[in-house]
Amino acid sequence: MPPLTIDTGNTAFMLLCSSLVMLMTPGLAFFYGGLVGRKNVLAIMIQSFVSMGWTTVLWWAFGFSVCFSGDMKSGTDFFGILGNFHWAFLRGITLDTPSLINPSIPMIVFCAYQMMFAIITPALITGAFANRVTFKSYMLFLTAWLTLVYFPFVHMVWGGGIMASWGVLDFAGGIVVHNIAGIAALASVLYVGRRKVADRGPHSIPLVALGTGMLWFGWYGFNAGSEFRVDSVTAVAFLNTDLAASFAAIAWLCMDWMTTKKPKFLGLLTGAVAGLATITPAAGYVSPATACLIGIISGVVCFYAVALKNKLKWDDALDVWGVHGVGGFLGIVLCGIFATTLFNPAGADGLLRGNTRFFLVQLGAVCLSSIWAFVFTYVMLWIIDRITAVKGRRGRVWRVDGLSTSTKWQARNPHRCLRSRQQPFKLRRRIAHHAHGLRR
Repeated sequence: MPPLTIDTGNTAFMLLCSSLVMLMTPGLAFFYGGLVGRKNVLAIMIQSFVSMGWTTVLWWAFGFSVCFSGDMKSGTDFFGILGNFHWAFLRGITLDTPSLINPSIPMIVFCAYQMMFAIITPALITGAFANRVTFKSYMLFLTAWLTLVYFPFVHMVWGGGIMASWGVLDFAGGIVVHNIAGIAALASVLYVGRRKVADRGPHSIPLVALGTGMLWFGWYGFNAGSEFRVDSVTAVAFLNTDLAASFAAIAWLCMDWMTTKKPKFLGLLTGAVAGLATITPAAGYVSPATACLIGIISGVVCFYAVALKNKLKWDDALDVWGVHGVGGFLGIVLCGIFATTLFNPAGADGLLRGNTRFFLVQLGAVCLSSIWAFVFTYVMLWIIDRITAVKGRRGRVWRVDGLSTSTKWQARNPHRCLRSRQQPFKLRRRIAHHAHGLRR
């Protein structure tokens, strides 16, 4: 490993990008919080915020190590699927340890940046099974999914694992973040089943708009930061991110306008997120003109994916599969078609430039990731259900204890929530009375 020679500009840039990606998780919480019904806001938001805490613990304990220590080329990992435990608890990482990708950046900064990706990825899944799982089962799911799905794919694609040896390119997380999260969401929906009482619709479009703005803003750090230095590729990735999101937002808006005869603000916001998810794997490998085309394609394809989901009556509450699962899959495939070394000499040429092998590698990798994510997610939910109830029995809707009432009631009665441990029966009785519209 080369010695650390800190480049203050690159290091400062990566610290900024880490902060931007961290901001995306609260943005996701606001985005999902606005989409669900009023009484489910706190339950969906805590699932995002708890990932910020628990995922960080797992990342420090062993996550970073199994993702990035060891590689397949040197034979120091586990069959190219997982790294080793040499850096468990960040053991052996000092102030002088350089990062793996850019030796002018400290390993500590690289660790922090990658941790922010680990935090938001499982939080994406929660929008699919909104208001249908117990909090205890969600915590078990969060731990198992990170260990058996997310960490392996980080190592396989970014950590010198088997997919990296195949030549798979995923600039910022088409496979590693969006595809596996979206497919896991589909598996969760099919296992948990439909809601008995569905929300009447988004309770706060302004909250969704706020969340979208935070996600869009943070996505610049998500994509541009994945170059791990400041250069021309960083600038291209930054611009491509905005172009794809903008074109996708307008494409989805037009599709909504043509099918429902009126423009919808929610469609504009959802289209922007679809464009951001789709451009993610290709942001640093394609031209700005291609990014515009990818945005249009993602807006149209993801729109019809959500329509298909509705037709098949999959109760993916917040369209995680249609936006992130399909968007991530589409982005990897389009990268295999449109990638060019003219805009990133360290990348590869795609199908349109005569590189059929690269296209087939991208297609095979994303198909494998989809199968892996679906099977492992479905099986782990089945196992968790043997340990503790994943969903309500006899169709009962389960919520996080103490969060099933409206945010308005908790805001007016904070002292009652704080006394919940001393007066559990009285608190539950008051919550029950409030939920049924009774007056004491």
